[in-house]
Amino acid sequence: MRPFWSGTISFGLVSVPVALWPANRSGGLSLRMLAPDGTPLERRFVCPKEGREVPREEIVRGYELDDGRYVVLEDEELEALAPERSRDIDLRRFVDRDALDPAFFRRAYFLTPAGDSAKAYRLLAAAMEEEGKAGVATFVMRGKEYLVAILAEDGILRAETLRFADEVRDPEAIGLPAADEGKGPPAKDVKRFAAAIRELHASGIDRAELVDRDAERLREVLEAKAEAGEDVVEVEPAAEGGRVVPIGDHVDLMAAIKASLEGARAGGGGRGGGGPRRESGKGGRAAERLADLTADLTKDELYARAREAGVPGRSGMTKAQLLRALGAQG
Repeated sequence: MRPFWSGTISFGLVSVPVALWPANRSGGLSLRMLAPDGTPLERRFVCPKEGREVPREEIVRGYELDDGRYVVLEDEELEALAPERSRDIDLRRFVDRDALDPAFFRRAYFLTPAGDSAKAYRLLAAAMEEEGKAGVATFVMRGKEYLVAILAEDGILRAETLRFADEVRDPEAIGLPAADEGKGPPAKDVKRFAAAIRELHASGIDRAELVDRDAERLREVLEAKAEAGEDVVEVEPAAEGGRVVPIGDHVDLMAAIKASLEGARAGGGGRGGGGPRRESGKGGRAAERLADLTADLTKDELYARAREAGVPGRSGMTKAQLLRALGAQG
């Protein structure tokens, strides 16, 4: 179990090594598209002009102009535009926490202390909470620069990736009328609404209320059909042999945060620790190489190897696709 990014919060003469863990996870239930016989379908790219499937190594990316033409970009051109790789969270300024508009929040992450930084981590979190401040920073992850807000709550630092200004609409853009200066609704109407609000007031939100009822109803139907053996199909496994499970799946996040705050080090102390036993025999070397890549390399590092190896179409590949492409090269 390991975080998917690690680096250092830096500002002034302060430096705090941290690790990044996702604070959100996808909810609901995922339904696969199936053929009539129950075989899971694959997504492929087809050229509508030639009516043929286009292999990934032939695919290029382009930007559509107003007149319908496209400007094509090569992998090397996209790589030249990528931000310089860095392990620093460059904390540019501190602002009042109330100055951050939640409309700009995109995705939440937990920051945990890395190495021996538990003391500095606690000091930074405590100081930010006491001052009521949030940090505004930038960092590079997976070849892209992100703008983030760093918040402190109950001694734990959280990072919220922020939307850029052009991604948030102004109220006027959707037709909301401007407020009349110095003129509000009648006082009696305000009091009536305030009384109705007080009737439903609570001290907080119960997590038990935050339930996806649509997903629960769907799960009940699926479980009942599975138990009755109704519409259940068995499918032969795909030739490639299943999906690659991303690093960090099924992580006990709060246990990891607690261990980090207590100054505990990760077992094994690095990349050379004991990993899972690898199979030998037919295909054993490829499987061993793939397991090594999965255990040890980030997507950025895999992408760098793919660039060195000249893997075509690498800029549009996921981590799993990069793994397969590199494994196939021997």
